[in-house]
Amino acid sequence: MLPSETWRVAIEALWSNKLRAILTTLGVVIGSACIVLVVTVAVTGRRYVIGQIEGVGANLVYANYEVNPQQAVVRSNEITLADMEAVKASLPNVIAAAATSQALLRNVVAGGGEHAVTLFGATGGFQVIRNLLILRGRYLDEIDEESRSKVCLITDELAALVYPNEDPIGKSLRVGEISFTIVGVFKERVGTFGLSEIQRYTVLVPFSLMQYYTGGNAVEILYAQADSPQDVPLVTIQVGDLLRSRHSGTATYVVQNLSAILDAARSIGTALTIVLLVIGFIALMVSGIGIMNIMLVTVTERTREIGIRKAIGARYSEILYQFLIEAMLISGIGSLVGVLIALAIPVVVRPLLPGNLRVPVPWLSVVVAFVVACSTGLFFGYLPADKAARLQPTESLRYE
Repeated sequence: MLPSETWRVAIEALWSNKLRAILTTLGVVIGSACIVLVVTVAVTGRRYVIGQIEGVGANLVYANYEVNPQQAVVRSNEITLADMEAVKASLPNVIAAAATSQALLRNVVAGGGEHAVTLFGATGGFQVIRNLLILRGRYLDEIDEESRSKVCLITDELAALVYPNEDPIGKSLRVGEISFTIVGVFKERVGTFGLSEIQRYTVLVPFSLMQYYTGGNAVEILYAQADSPQDVPLVTIQVGDLLRSRHSGTATYVVQNLSAILDAARSIGTALTIVLLVIGFIALMVSGIGIMNIMLVTVTERTREIGIRKAIGARYSEILYQFLIEAMLISGIGSLVGVLIALAIPVVVRPLLPGNLRVPVPWLSVVVAFVVACSTGLFFGYLPADKAARLQPTESLRYE
């Protein structure tokens, strides 16, 4: 028998039992679609979580002077702007540095009442390092820093409270006993929910101005940005060593980064991907068992047909290939339909997702789903095919 004839017989056998073939294929459709979708969801979720963490500040390292509550503050051990300049100048893997002053609580009169606000100073690189979004106006510039200009930026929530129906740029804001001119409105690209200097109602002023009013030059938090994620651990160590070398050996500096959180997010994403893939493979195993069961029934029903074919000269390999082709067609068509459905679902749901969230379908998941689904069909279809190919013609012809 020619190979084309084997294919024709296999297709005719499936076509004669269309409903059974469709129902058997349905399991493969679900299994292959599950593999593509679970990988897509896992990859998208992982990217989203990591993107949110990195949105706080890419490749961020931050340090502060830890004060022992039982001891007096040693002024010479406090971090200063000179330390920030040393970090930028002497550490080759640092591309930017910034500093913030100690935050102060003050009151702002707005809406017929007083509201507590957080007031702190920051250097010029703070916006870039912390990924602040300037919604209106501008950020602090070198002139503001050098001249100690009484200008400020405020959070969007504070702007809505103080000037609910007006553009606040250029208007005055009285914080405690000091009046500032608002030059910008900002917000965090990714909210830290009050776990950083930036609170709900925050006023940001030039660092030099805060030095002038507080009478001190201490830096509350020193930020450094590494040039790549791989350099973050090294920069973390280098910043700590540099601070200890410039101050007393008894001083304690806490130098941290977001690598631990990022590693945790990646580990969670990997574990989620594995769990979801196991679920997808279980679905394919169930569909494979369904293929085997249906084909065993088919072999039993077609015992006499197989006996006639073997009686007129059909070889073992021809019978085997015929039933393997049937299994491959069921699994192959099912996996193709499942992949197409999985590709269509992200396109359909995209308008319902947040504007900054994209759902890319990894091409590797498509290939893996197709190959695994076809392999599952062939694997579970081999036993029925082998059983059919080993039937004896004399026994098959007597079967009723």
